[in-house]
Amino acid sequence: MQSAAHSPRLPFDPAALARVLQPIETARGLPNEAYVSQAFREWERDRVIAKTWFCIGFGRDVANPGDAFPSDVLGLPVLMVRRYDGTIGVFHNVCSHRGAQLVTEACSVKRRIRCPYHSWVYDLEGNLMGTPHIGGPRTSEAPGFDKSEHGLKAVRHAVFWDMVFVNISGDAEPFESYIKPLAERWADFDMNHIRHPGDVGSLKLTVNCNWKLAVENYCEAYHLPSIHPGLNSYSKLDDHYNIEVEDHFSGQGSHAYTPLLVKDGPNLPTFPGLPARWDKASEYASLFPNVLLGIHRDHFFAIRLEPVAINQTREHLEIYYVGDGAADPHYDAVKQANLNAWKTVFAEDVDVVERMQKGRHSPAYDGGVFSPAMDGPTHCFHRWLAKNLLAG
Repeated sequence: MQSAAHSPRLPFDPAALARVLQPIETARGLPNEAYVSQAFREWERDRVIAKTWFCIGFGRDVANPGDAFPSDVLGLPVLMVRRYDGTIGVFHNVCSHRGAQLVTEACSVKRRIRCPYHSWVYDLEGNLMGTPHIGGPRTSEAPGFDKSEHGLKAVRHAVFWDMVFVNISGDAEPFESYIKPLAERWADFDMNHIRHPGDVGSLKLTVNCNWKLAVENYCEAYHLPSIHPGLNSYSKLDDHYNIEVEDHFSGQGSHAYTPLLVKDGPNLPTFPGLPARWDKASEYASLFPNVLLGIHRDHFFAIRLEPVAINQTREHLEIYYVGDGAADPHYDAVKQANLNAWKTVFAEDVDVVERMQKGRHSPAYDGGVFSPAMDGPTHCFHRWLAKNLLAG
């Protein structure tokens, strides 16, 4: 056991996190350090994020055999590849020789991953295949060096609804247990039917805020009348309800999903066999830690939050439609209008989350308070993080 003199210094006040865990009526929010401290970010990464399931990308990021896609987990570089049997592999994105990052941009590596430093070569299973000049000029072998012991280090991963998740520590709960509450909640939707439409289904947005503020803003409907007047015109605050599933996800739902996309335009294909309750219903869940999801009768979307820095987050939106028929040009205008509509909604959030980021530097702010009626989903997220931080 470490002595107190050698114990790591906590980058937060445990008493402040304990206040987060109080009933919502008396709870405080996460302290400012959670949004502005680099030491907190590293603690959060190593003791919470690395120990759970974190989304690093989408299957479509490696659409073809030989494709490679670099990502990271709050600065820890990882690499996703598509193998020729159709499966996805994920590795730590670092050469076993001198630790150079192998791939820095999405590309096709064909069948081999080559380190740009000394040209060591790996296959798509992570096996070390080539070590040119390791034994001297034109000598690719060295006495006592066993290539089989120096392949790429695999990362535990899972693919769900085209999202690729990793568990850096390797000891998180089984992915099936992690995702079960969400899968059961949306079991009415046969996700085998989802199809991505290409460019008209993708959007990237960079926001100058900590990633947690993007989660908090997404999971509550409280700000709808003031920030999203257009959306509130047909899906009003009164139509919304809170979603709270302890330790897994939180968010909001609406009983009035009636988007006005294209006048007299065609209705998009819908998921087969949906119960009538989904005719005008939609739900929006923040899957902890970094995925924002939206489910509707005629489309599904996922937003991967990429924490670029302590004060910057990149949002990767991918929209999926239902069945092969959705690719018919007949629906092009509607899909473009849908992308434009969501782009407008998410752009409306930018100013307020950036204002919150700036406000987290103020000593006058001590975590804030919660509306028991409206802020339950946000408090649910805060509780999840606070519990895991304290456990770490």
